[in-house]
Amino acid sequence: MAMIPNLTDRTTLARHRARATAFFLHDLAIAELQERLIEVNKAFTAPAIVSGFPEKWASAFPAARIVPDDDLLALQPGGHDLVIHGLSLHWATDPVGQLVQCRRALAPDGLMIAVLFGGQTLTELRAVLAEAEAAETGGLSPRVLPMGEIRDLGALLQRAGFALPVADSLCQKVSYRDTMALMRDLRAMGEGNALAARLRHPTRRSLFARAETLYRHHFPAEAGRITASFDLIFLTGWAPADSQPKPMRPGSAVQKLADALGVAERPLPGPGGGTG
Repeated sequence: MAMIPNLTDRTTLARHRARATAFFLHDLAIAELQERLIEVNKAFTAPAIVSGFPEKWASAFPAARIVPDDDLLALQPGGHDLVIHGLSLHWATDPVGQLVQCRRALAPDGLMIAVLFGGQTLTELRAVLAEAEAAETGGLSPRVLPMGEIRDLGALLQRAGFALPVADSLCQKVSYRDTMALMRDLRAMGEGNALAARLRHPTRRSLFARAETLYRHHFPAEAGRITASFDLIFLTGWAPADSQPKPMRPGSAVQKLADALGVAERPLPGPGGGTG
């Protein structure tokens, strides 16, 4: 079996998370999740949360078991009726493996909700850093985490074996004084560059100065500020159960579509323009 190359330097990521002090996007994700759980209208008695920010998520869900987002999740198979993957899945080298483990941890008809950064998250910063670096050095280096698109992320739910999979997003626009303020905020979130393939030497100041000029030109905000995008992707799926609705077999309908619409049924033209 081919080995999956490491996306993340886990030691650096843990160090970044330990220094995190800014949790406004976690607050947004938690509030959204709590609203969704209310809409589900089901009592959960054995919840678990997977997150690299245990204290933050434990304070919001005090009854839940909190486990780190290690490659091997410390979850009991079939031991939970709710598993939340809390704003950490975007750093996973094997996101499908993480989702499979979440599904195995669910009892039949248990619910999994994962929230992660994806889509257009930091698309502005990625673009200006790439353009500035190409101009300054003639090359590119990994500076912003690759972000999964919602359609691809939704497909992971099916690959992981979830029933009734749904993927949707919540976009948050944030303005900053300048590019350096944005990057400082990313470090305060614990979301600094922890890519395994990142450069290990300091970046020249001229690159950041060029990136600042490009950012202000392409992505301005009011009052001389700049705009940064954060897309929260929500992945929802259920552990399969016999009680769940199943798609009907082709040809098993008991009423014709034409009857339901109140129109006359017309056969399709056959070869040569006839109706045979």
